[in-house]
Amino acid sequence: MARSSRPAFLNPFQIQMPVGAITSIGHRVSGVILAAGVPLGIYLLAQSLRDEQGFERVLALLGYWPVKGGAILVTWAIAHHIFAGIRHLLSDFNVGSPLRLARRSAYLANIGGIAVAVAMTVLLW
Repeated sequence: MARSSRPAFLNPFQIQMPVGAITSIGHRVSGVILAAGVPLGIYLLAQSLRDEQGFERVLALLGYWPVKGGAILVTWAIAHHIFAGIRHLLSDFNVGSPLRLARRSAYLANIGGIAVAVAMTVLLW
């Protein structure tokens, strides 16, 4: 019986993925976060527009650090999804398709999303 050269144990933390793959996965994750956050956002908006007490309740809710963390996460998701989406859209038209430019745009999308989230963090705290 011949032994297979395939690995018997695959450790996903040892796989080195290219930056384009990380950007693509982040694009999918940010889309899921945005889709999951829409009902909560609509609820909070409806409560804040209902009356003055509802606005005060939503404002008080936004004072808790887990809610602030969620707002920062959603801010990252919006920014990353926009930047990565523009990157993917341009690549559909063969703009930035060479490997060097594709890597650069992937880094820009990742760093841009993080920069917007950091800016939101500074504004909230």
